[in-house]
Amino acid sequence: MSNIRRPRRGSKGFGPRKRAVKQTPRLDSWPEISEGPKVQGFAGYKAGMTHAFIVDYRKTSTTAGQEIKIPVTVLEVPPMKVAAVRIYENTRYGLKTAGEVWASQLDENLSRLLPVPKKAEPEAAWEKMKGVDVEDVRVLAFTQPKLVSGIPKKRPELMELRIGGGTIDARVEFAKGLLGKDVGINDFAKSGGMIDVIAITKGKGFQGATKRWGLKLMSHKNSKHRRAIGNLGPKRPGYVRTTVPQSGQMGYHQRTEVNKLIIKIGESGQEVTPKGGFLHYGDVKNPFVLVHGSVPGPTKRLVRMRDPVRRQMADLKEAPEMVYISTESKQGA
Repeated sequence: MSNIRRPRRGSKGFGPRKRAVKQTPRLDSWPEISEGPKVQGFAGYKAGMTHAFIVDYRKTSTTAGQEIKIPVTVLEVPPMKVAAVRIYENTRYGLKTAGEVWASQLDENLSRLLPVPKKAEPEAAWEKMKGVDVEDVRVLAFTQPKLVSGIPKKRPELMELRIGGGTIDARVEFAKGLLGKDVGINDFAKSGGMIDVIAITKGKGFQGATKRWGLKLMSHKNSKHRRAIGNLGPKRPGYVRTTVPQSGQMGYHQRTEVNKLIIKIGESGQEVTPKGGFLHYGDVKNPFVLVHGSVPGPTKRLVRMRDPVRRQMADLKEAPEMVYISTESKQGA
């Protein structure tokens, strides 16, 4: 008789699988870099996917140097604006905010997100920072969705971006120069570079154990249910363990994909916009990033990028040679 046992799928390392608190991903770690100083992160919006033909850049691949077809994700990346500089000092309890310096002129749409200082005086704030033992320098930057026709909102997303590379004094001076100015995707990465992408996955709501954990359907001779679990566990201990696959929230979780290659960074979205526009998004009208492979989240989802924390491959000296990128209509695809 065949064995109908089928262990549940899905790692418990991601548990508990609750809904994400915010749609803007939170980053807890940043890598140390040698070059710089530079901005170590950026953010964009997922427009959709298409395919391209490139010359295989992987030296150990069986198709190295040959023309191959790959899936690519298109991210629209309008410039971000730096609203403030945040200085951290080291304490016995770890990094602690020593102070912030806000720009004197801020976008009016930022007030949709939080109360902004009415009379910010950057010079006076910098004077207060003198004598602080600076451990880390970061900037508070916000997106500009008003520039994106595919995103039906004006309220920006505010996030913290680390300034890395060089000495601490060089980082502080670099951050001073960015205060109140725009930061572009080219200030963060280049074509052929490696990045990590972080986003909130597509939400699927409350789902049963079979769909959520990939359980095997019970025998047709089972009474009442076929998509239920066999049992909740042994009699002892007298409670249900967390390892038992059960129903619950599926999707809308923060996930990080490491070591994604940037195939191309372009200035004109017409190069990648398919005929009729991307489904549920429209045309790409700002600078864009082509990322090899898929990216978490549905269309229009905010996607954060950063320098790779577990780098497996060095940045390419030159971007992969692109032979063709599909701009055929995605309607009905």
